[in-house]
Amino acid sequence: MTEISTLGEFGLIGHLTKNLPINHDSTVMGVGDDCAILDYSKKDVETLITTDLLLEGIHFDLTYVPLRHLGYKAAVVNFSDVYAMNGQPRQITVSLGISKRFTVEHIEELYDGIRLACEQYGVDLVGGDTSASVTGLIISITCVGEGEKGKTVRRSGARDTDLLCVSGDLGAAYMGLQLLEREKEVGKDDPNFQPDFAGKEYLLERQLKPEARRDVIAEIAELDMHPTAMMDVSDGLSSEILHICHNSNVGCRVYEDRIPIDYQTALQAEEFGMNLVTAAMNGGEDYELLFTVPLTEHEKVQHMKTARLIGRITKPSLGACLVTRDDAEIPIQAQGWTAFPK
Repeated sequence: MTEISTLGEFGLIGHLTKNLPINHDSTVMGVGDDCAILDYSKKDVETLITTDLLLEGIHFDLTYVPLRHLGYKAAVVNFSDVYAMNGQPRQITVSLGISKRFTVEHIEELYDGIRLACEQYGVDLVGGDTSASVTGLIISITCVGEGEKGKTVRRSGARDTDLLCVSGDLGAAYMGLQLLEREKEVGKDDPNFQPDFAGKEYLLERQLKPEARRDVIAEIAELDMHPTAMMDVSDGLSSEILHICHNSNVGCRVYEDRIPIDYQTALQAEEFGMNLVTAAMNGGEDYELLFTVPLTEHEKVQHMKTARLIGRITKPSLGACLVTRDDAEIPIQAQGWTAFPK
């Protein structure tokens, strides 16, 4: 194992970023100078910028999160934010705070995951920074993307009678996290403990190696749909629904029997004695896309392979409610992830 101090800051950066490919014309120059140079001067393109900060002990636990998976996930969650604007991610910068317990090989593993994500999604890694840390591992990634003018989608465009849709399925990532936390607790006093995750692979993948839903964006374009509001489901469906309602000044009705849930998620919720709908509404880290479209596009929604209709937008005076299977209306409350818990 190689101590990071043997390379130094610039040696480490050079080691991690050598031979990085360039995929986009908008990347004039990547790593290697005081700044990267990007050219977003096209008149028909809007520049999209997002950033995420991940802290060890808050956002991830290296007891059970492989560094390669962590790097991949750290990049992908930024890509997801750009897709949520109906855009395309183009470049990222990566900044790391690294404590003394990490070696060069550890950071290579992390960068392997970041590189793989960039390769899979066609994104250029154009810069970043490294620093010593006294609080474990810190990862900050900024992503730059582009959206076609007039087609970028905000959270504020939903209107009364719009249809509410979501991609994929919900709650699996949360169940994967509960599995990992349970096995960590069971094996904490046994150095030879080997967890048994047979049959649970889908739940673990959703937690450890999520994917951004560029296929949803592609299908929306293919079907010539016109989303009025959109965001990704990172903090939980309930929180994201309320964000759209607040930003668009609307209400909504979400139908319990339409919330998409995978069979493995249902089985795991039963094993844990958890309410399945609560887990799907509040679990978070699904990185699915929640979006609204005009009522006139109902038939197009019916033809979607990547998403399904789960509700409708209403007047703000009606509030945001979950309609249960027996037609009771329960006000939706944001019970998902919060960055600053009380």
